[in-house]
Amino acid sequence: MSRGTWPICAAAAPFRYAEPVSGRFITFEGIEGVGKSTQLAHAAAYLRGRGIEPLLTREPGGTKLAEQLRSLVLEPHDEPVTPTVELLVIFAARASHVAGKIRPALKRGSWVLCDRFTDATEAYQGGGRGLRLAWIRQLAKIAHPRLTPHLTFLFDAPPEIALGRMEKRGARLDRIEAETFAFFERVRSGYLAIAVREPERVRVIDATGSEEQIAAAVVHELANCLRATE
Repeated sequence: MSRGTWPICAAAAPFRYAEPVSGRFITFEGIEGVGKSTQLAHAAAYLRGRGIEPLLTREPGGTKLAEQLRSLVLEPHDEPVTPTVELLVIFAARASHVAGKIRPALKRGSWVLCDRFTDATEAYQGGGRGLRLAWIRQLAKIAHPRLTPHLTFLFDAPPEIALGRMEKRGARLDRIEAETFAFFERVRSGYLAIAVREPERVRVIDATGSEEQIAAAVVHELANCLRATE
């Protein structure tokens, strides 16, 4: 189930650093294993059924340069990647992504569905790594000035459930996925703090239910958004 009230989806003006655009910027957030990528695909299918062809993208990544930077963040390396290096590489990738793909799509009226954005950095590098939130917010102003998602889905589940799902997949873990249970508890707390601070934008979705139940909650919110833009 989702909780909170619906934000003004028709315009970006109410949000910090927001820039008027004709498209809609919707982000999907949560710790590893909550199913956000699956739900992004369901959301895209719902929009296509209503005549909207969304742009699907992800972070870190989205452009050729940003995908190369993604590998620096996620792939294991002989040389340790410090939290500060990780933070700066992520924002370098984000700056490329926003300038090369997200902002142009929004300006031409597209709906952009993005797997993670700056909320992830606040939760992972801020909450998880313990870096200063002031640094992250300042870098956000540099990398994507006046751009904030119109709507963010935060898929929430206890780490023991989410990480258990990852184990069942049996896939090779990247640097972040291989982190400790305590790390993901801090990340989850970081995400929930964002939701408390920005209830107009962030929709917390209970990710412990079935895929179908979660998709229904997402579709409900998207239907509200579509009505607000008519």
